[in-house]
Amino acid sequence: MNTLKRRLVLAGLVSVALLATACGSDNKTDTTTQAPGTTTAGDTTPATNATQPAADLSGEVVIDGSSTVAPLMKLAAEDFQTANGGVTVVVGTSGTGGGFEKFCNGETDISNASRPIKDAEKEACAANGIEYSELIVANDALTVVVNPDNDWATCLTVEQLNKMWAPEADGVVNNWNQVDPSFPDQPLTLFGAGTDSGTFDYFTKAINGEEGASRTDYNPTEDDNVTVTGVAGETGALGYFGFSYLEENLDKVKAVEIDGGGGCVAPSAEAVQDGTYVPLSRPLFIYVSDASAARAEVKGFVQFYVDNQAAISDEALFVTLDSTQLADQAAELATIIAI
Repeated sequence: MNTLKRRLVLAGLVSVALLATACGSDNKTDTTTQAPGTTTAGDTTPATNATQPAADLSGEVVIDGSSTVAPLMKLAAEDFQTANGGVTVVVGTSGTGGGFEKFCNGETDISNASRPIKDAEKEACAANGIEYSELIVANDALTVVVNPDNDWATCLTVEQLNKMWAPEADGVVNNWNQVDPSFPDQPLTLFGAGTDSGTFDYFTKAINGEEGASRTDYNPTEDDNVTVTGVAGETGALGYFGFSYLEENLDKVKAVEIDGGGGCVAPSAEAVQDGTYVPLSRPLFIYVSDASAARAEVKGFVQFYVDNQAAISDEALFVTLDSTQLADQAAELATIIAI
């Protein structure tokens, strides 16, 4: 949807919200306003069955965690604040692990995560009396990318990726011809997620067989834009991040097809939904503190996202939920609304 049409839609949301308040309605919808540091990915026309937001919501919603999930929540935050001008939604990106640390210390209302919460993190939350709900918010195709001038690595097997990224490759595998003799004599430079990232955990488990098992002599970052810049700047570079970052940077990097045993498959929404993009398809989550959910602005934000998730996911370039995931999400939302 173009910018003008999107603004008209958002203006309509605000008008409906104000009308609902004037009529004394108790119904609460969700909307989005611009969070500090957020960027717009497009239109977020709400679902037709969305409840209407109370125009008098106020306060602050603090979100942190996964850099993969951040663009999705930033877009939701932007639109929610547009219709709820009294609410500020702040979205940070300290990585999934860093986000859970803050969340379990009671510093945030919502934690973005590109993997499920770990047992140690559950224990940390329990020790601090933090109870929560887990919501699946979208799906992702974890994407391996190379420099546009790379004309040899159009498809990589899991075994080839393992040869690059396994702990024993540390300081040893530094050239593409060491990965496969058919590849050229070209220095191999690697960029990837930092160790606090859920993307790091997922990638290392899928490729190296053990979560956290990775060579250490690569360029780690919690900011996926750093990986984009690094891969774009070196012919022999390779990196990985969430699918939305590929979609936003098609002029800078290119995706590699992955052969997980059934042939080469490119990352795409369709390949995630039909189960052919293996082993790098994954669900994405938010964790909502029960104590925070008791506040109208937090509950309103979560309700807004769920009501409008298909449009938001599409605009933010994420893969939408399947029917089973939607049912699970609805059950968790009911728990949050009841708080």
